[in-house]
Amino acid sequence: MNRLGPDDPPGWTPAVDLYETADRFVLSIELPGLTRDQIKIELQQDILTVRGDRAVQHEEGAEFHRVERGHGPFARSFSLPNPADADRVQAEFRDGVLTVAIPKLAPPTRRITVD
Repeated sequence: MNRLGPDDPPGWTPAVDLYETADRFVLSIELPGLTRDQIKIELQQDILTVRGDRAVQHEEGAEFHRVERGHGPFARSFSLPNPADADRVQAEFRDGVLTVAIPKLAPPTRRITVD
């Protein structure tokens, strides 16, 4: 539908891929035009949130005839289906793509003694 229509929420929605391997979740999110300092990543319990803000880039006094690239603030949140190890999360930002690797917590094991 029309992404520039009046019903669109403010900001923009970057494209995301989220997949799972045996030992981790991996999130890739397209963030062209942003710098590392403009990206915030938070893992709270099992909710991963990525936030940022992309400013409109234009020359002083420019008159726009068409605006198709998203700008403004964004926030994307994802509920992870398994507990994650927040202390070992790693993030890399290269060529406008943020990749976040979220290790899964190993299920707790408990040795049960037989009486």
